[in-house]
Amino acid sequence: MVKRFFILTVCCLLLLPNSIGCAENIKEPSVAGTFYPADKKALKESVEGFLSRVEKKQRDGKLIALISPHAGYRFSGQVAAYGYKEIMDSAIQKVILIGASHHVGFKGASVYTTGSFRTPLGEVRINEPLAKKLLDDTADVAFYPEAYKREHSIEVQLPFLQTVLKDFSIVPILIGTPTKKTYDHLIDTLSEMLDEKTLIIASTDLSHYHDYSSAKTMDGKIISAIERLSAGDTAKLLQNGQSELCGVYPVLITMEIARRAGAGYGMLFNYANSGDVTNEKEKVVGYASMGFISNPLSEKEKKELLTMAKDTIEEYVSSGRVAERNIQNPQFKADGAVFVTIKKNGALRGCIGNIQPVMSLSQSVIKNAIAASSSDPRFPPVRKEELKDIEVEVSILSPLLPLKDTRGIQIGKHGLVIRKGERSGIFLPQVATEFGWDRDTFLEQLCVKAGLPKSAWKDAELHIFTAEVIK
Repeated sequence: MVKRFFILTVCCLLLLPNSIGCAENIKEPSVAGTFYPADKKALKESVEGFLSRVEKKQRDGKLIALISPHAGYRFSGQVAAYGYKEIMDSAIQKVILIGASHHVGFKGASVYTTGSFRTPLGEVRINEPLAKKLLDDTADVAFYPEAYKREHSIEVQLPFLQTVLKDFSIVPILIGTPTKKTYDHLIDTLSEMLDEKTLIIASTDLSHYHDYSSAKTMDGKIISAIERLSAGDTAKLLQNGQSELCGVYPVLITMEIARRAGAGYGMLFNYANSGDVTNEKEKVVGYASMGFISNPLSEKEKKELLTMAKDTIEEYVSSGRVAERNIQNPQFKADGAVFVTIKKNGALRGCIGNIQPVMSLSQSVIKNAIAASSSDPRFPPVRKEELKDIEVEVSILSPLLPLKDTRGIQIGKHGLVIRKGERSGIFLPQVATEFGWDRDTFLEQLCVKAGLPKSAWKDAELHIFTAEVIK
């Protein structure tokens, strides 16, 4: 069967080099008639019925990615409709679909690269250039036809997409057992593909076969972690069994891509479990429809974060205490990487931060404000009498990206991180501008800060980032 499929594919490519595929290269539906209606009219009425019972959510910002369930429509179709309503009649032209392989085990990821997928509503063409760009032997990203034969995680998304979008192509990706290279390659390459007309959808269900109450508790925890864009908390919940995701890798990959694309938080559109549909609540499966939203901080929000840092320093230096704050802003609740810088009469007086987003944005501002005023090993703690003379900056870091070519460094825009052996160092983007450094000096001084020879950057691990500097 595999050999025949290969021969047909090669013939199609030779005869029609400029086409999306040929008639023989169509992925027929695997679960039509079981997970969703096989009859075109019945399927159309089913999907439109789900969508008709949903209103779009009030939200600010751009939707970058969706998380959508993949059970039979009877159980999860209504939940899925909430996410698809958000993109109804939008300008999206390319959809990257990432699902978990439920029936076939393999190393890495499988990308369907040619032809189209068929549902009772018609054919959906594969975006061949993008799909083929993902193939990488060293990252174990290839095309494994067997993985798609009975798989439903991607297929069940298609009738919804065919209903809410006019003309679009797809990049279907199934995740098996990914290596770190698989994970990094998919994130890096898919991040490059993302544009204004491209959407990523991670396919997953939540907890499986727990009682109704336990399922809601487990699912609530993982939903909160995803809303906060906390990959760390998501992984911990899954590792210790407090929550479950059958599409864990699709979700983690999508979360990181969304963060790189500027997502500030995740938003729950709808949650339910199978017990809400069947009223059988002894063993249920959980479903969530969620989105990752990009919404740049407003001037008011920036001022609020800066005031938070200033007030924290003043409170801590004056009394050794910090009042608890009731944070409601979803972007402040989401994990963020923050540095807090203190200057006195223009000179550095303290600077501490997190390179990675390991706590909420508000927590990172508060904890690093305290640390910058009291725990920077280069300076003694800030004294109460100094408060009137200090200035405070808050720098919110973008995700770190591997630096492939140092010629791409832009002074004043990019910050740098160096790692070599057990040594590491970081410079925020504003440092090079403040000292008037050129690119080479920036690299050399970063090495010095890390306790390395000035030329160590030539064979060290380098990462680049930008920062929203609030002062």
